[in-house]
Amino acid sequence: MIATTESILTQYDESISTLGFQLRDFLVASLKDCTEIPDASGNIIHYGYGTGYIDTICTIIPSRKGIKLGFYRGSELPDPEKLLTGSGKVHRYVEIKSKKDIQDRALKQLMKEAISAWKTRKQAKGSK
Repeated sequence: MIATTESILTQYDESISTLGFQLRDFLVASLKDCTEIPDASGNIIHYGYGTGYIDTICTIIPSRKGIKLGFYRGSELPDPEKLLTGSGKVHRYVEIKSKKDIQDRALKQLMKEAISAWKTRKQAKGSK
């Protein structure tokens, strides 16, 4: 079976899947013409501008406990509001607990920083 965003998110309680779909709407609006790649083996949904890992901006990470918005190379992003958590050396995430979290100004700014970081990576890759 081919994974879809729906097949991944609807595995969870309605409150979690609803929040996941709200986050998806935010990402699709924030990341114009992005690629959405559901990954059943990882149980996550990638968003970015290509199929390679380096082209990933962020991921929706659902679980029984809630929804996280993971950022590729999140440890390198400016985060003055301290939204990013996680102990990984490279990746970080934001816990999304309500629709209000999705609408937060600081999260929108973090998305802008992630897009800017992707553009910088893309330029560096192109200059090699």
